[in-house]
Amino acid sequence: MKRLYELHAEMCKVFSNPTRLEILNLLKDRELSVTELMKKTRLSQANISQHLSIMKSKGIAISIRKGKNVYYRLSNPKIVKAFDIIREILAERLKENGKIVKKT
Repeated sequence: MKRLYELHAEMCKVFSNPTRLEILNLLKDRELSVTELMKKTRLSQANISQHLSIMKSKGIAISIRKGKNVYYRLSNPKIVKAFDIIREILAERLKENGKIVKKT
């Protein structure tokens, strides 16, 4: 059971970076090339590749070579469910915090 907790913690570390969360969001509905990710995030190729490498090493993303391009997609659709649930919780919290601020 301890190993499961260790793996869980390692996966959560991947999601502790805003850039990786943005990449995760972009990959949640489709596969994209590094070039497409660069255009959408306005980040350098080196930066995108570094984050994708981390995501790939933790089993969150997989790569597929098509000709000269390498495309990335999420390894498991359940990752999107977890991502969406966390975003919903945070959106609710922001909404509640807004109500608290307005009352004071």
